[in-house]
Amino acid sequence: MNDTGVQRVLDWAVAELPIPGIVADVRDGERRWFGAAGVADMTTGAPRRPGEYAHAGSGGKAFIATVLLSLEAEGRLSIDDPVNTWLPGVLDRNGYDGDRMTIRHLLSNTSGLFSTGLAPELTRRYATRAGFAEHRFDMVAAEDLLRMTVSQPPVGRPGERFEYSNGGFYLAEAIIEKVTGNGLAEEIDRRIVRPLGLTGTYVRSDEDTGYPDPHPRAYSTLFYKDGTDPASVTPENWESVMEEPGLEPLDVTEFNTSWVPANVISTTDDMITFVGALAGGTLLPAAQHREMWTTVSTEGGNWMPYTRYGLGLFEFDEAATGGLTLRGVGGSYWGCLFYTVSSADGGHAVSLQTNTEWKSWDVLFKVVEAEFGISLGG
Repeated sequence: MNDTGVQRVLDWAVAELPIPGIVADVRDGERRWFGAAGVADMTTGAPRRPGEYAHAGSGGKAFIATVLLSLEAEGRLSIDDPVNTWLPGVLDRNGYDGDRMTIRHLLSNTSGLFSTGLAPELTRRYATRAGFAEHRFDMVAAEDLLRMTVSQPPVGRPGERFEYSNGGFYLAEAIIEKVTGNGLAEEIDRRIVRPLGLTGTYVRSDEDTGYPDPHPRAYSTLFYKDGTDPASVTPENWESVMEEPGLEPLDVTEFNTSWVPANVISTTDDMITFVGALAGGTLLPAAQHREMWTTVSTEGGNWMPYTRYGLGLFEFDEAATGGLTLRGVGGSYWGCLFYTVSSADGGHAVSLQTNTEWKSWDVLFKVVEAEFGISLGG
């Protein structure tokens, strides 16, 4: 554990990048450490503090995958079931084939689904400052998310390549509801929250737009330049159409996130417990644990460098870590970045949260390097 090194990274992130506030929570055996830099509220100057609630973003994908693997362990489904087994006809449009695409493909982002986060139906609501102001409290219904998932043609055949796509997890959530007859929130509470004793984790209802206290304010500059046509944005060109740097961030704390897979609210401490249990194999049976961590290359998939992807979560490529196995979950969207990385035995982990979106992979990478004593990529 390198508390001084991690704190230096937090201070650097606030001083050198447009990050209002950042925290890192560390657990290494019986040792605990918490560090922070910057502010939770740009108006009052209130500091970041332990125990703050924040949105887990795409970290919610790991919750969905865990529920499905738990159902498989009970014999209620197989992750190699075709999607049509549970959602007949939902994929039968725009060149998709629900008989060939499996639950495993959905959870590993190898389904061939296009990058749903860039769907014009979604980006028109939030991708400009004016659009965000108009639509920030809109609720996106589940049926609209499923329509959006297949609104553009495939980017490949199922199993052919990695392409990060929220759409696969919209389908996965619908399968959970079909198999169990329950909402995702109930299954996550029963299979994850209560067994792990997570006191600060819950699935936010579709209508809820806020957080319990304590929580940081969330700030965003994740907007397209005025006049950008969302339909023209692709995974390859999106950075070129973003607003120029230096503009005042917009407070996006109160925001309807019904379109985020799983819609999980959590704390850094709870995420360390959750990711540690997944990394170390204490939450799922051995067979499902192996399936979760059977990874695919993310190369060319417009995602995080130095990583491979399992089922709803990632593993750093051991060629980049010098042979150390590091596993994690995380994600970013307007006003939030939340990543948690653990050793393979679950005993050593760091959880990082910023009250703005992704600014540079260096924020996560420098924290991981400082905490685990490695140099990513050599």
